[in-house]
Amino acid sequence: MTGTGQHDDGARNHDHGQHSHEPHDHAQPGGVRGWLVAIFRPHSHDAADSVDPALEASTEGIRAVKISLVVLGVTAVAQLVVVLFTGSAALLADTIHNFSDALTAVPLWIAFVIGRRPATRRYTYGFGRAEDLAGVFIVVMIALSALLAGYESISRLIDPRQIANVGAVLVAGLVGFAGNELVAVYRIRVGRKIGSAALVADGLHARTDGFTSLAVVGAALGVLAGFPLADPIVGLLITVAILFVLRGAAKDIYRRLMDAVDPELVDETGRVTRSVNGVEDVAELRLRWIGHTLRAEINIVVDPALDLGAAHSLSHQVEHELLHHIPRLHAAIVHAEPGSGSDVHDDLQHHR
Repeated sequence: MTGTGQHDDGARNHDHGQHSHEPHDHAQPGGVRGWLVAIFRPHSHDAADSVDPALEASTEGIRAVKISLVVLGVTAVAQLVVVLFTGSAALLADTIHNFSDALTAVPLWIAFVIGRRPATRRYTYGFGRAEDLAGVFIVVMIALSALLAGYESISRLIDPRQIANVGAVLVAGLVGFAGNELVAVYRIRVGRKIGSAALVADGLHARTDGFTSLAVVGAALGVLAGFPLADPIVGLLITVAILFVLRGAAKDIYRRLMDAVDPELVDETGRVTRSVNGVEDVAELRLRWIGHTLRAEINIVVDPALDLGAAHSLSHQVEHELLHHIPRLHAAIVHAEPGSGSDVHDDLQHHR
């Protein structure tokens, strides 16, 4: 028996307002270590949270991407003008990071548009994987920004250059912090309003970029205090921060490409399935991400005495419960098979 969970919006939302998808409450490190972890790697269950899984479902979410793209772009351009006049390595590293952060939204935006296209006879699962391809591009861009920022900082350590208009560098660092913080506040506010944990995480990431801009301010103060090497040294520190972001992004995209999901999500899916009256056990359970949506394939064990109609009805009941309780689940294929004592699968054993 099979149930396919591809409902239209009206059918799918008929009474889902009675259910809530609360985030799991996991322990986080406390103190200074917990604060640093929260800044550089906001807690997330799955890579889907790093590549904005909920944005395409909301016009307001897409608008947030557009506005933050413009704000970060203007901020980066303003910083670049100051770099050209001052030659600050730290400010250059921060400017590169801000440009990269702004521009990587473009391929993801395009991927969301492509992902809306309906499935075809060739692409039977649709075009959601376009988001994963955009993720690969984002990882490459982050890596290039780290290489460029590191190269500039090392070259200026070996061949120090005089920084002109240190006060302008200081102001530009403050502008970078202000731009990123505005984007952070906006993304977090909209993300919470529309229930998008991904958009909230992006806001926290923008806030992290703001802290790197504050590091530029620190470099400028170091130069003013008579320590000119503070500028390239801070540039290297910013490069290290970008590498931490790169490591997390690369791991997330790798997991997406390998169809990895959070084991706790698998456990929760199994728990919800077994809670349905009439399900004796779960013989097989598979989850995978197709772009920003989650799909499930489940074999449930039922009473062998059930007739075809009853088993089919039970499969749909399982599907319905999963759509209510598993966040971002878009489709569930539920197959009912008889319990112990049945030999209906004996002819398939040699294929397994």
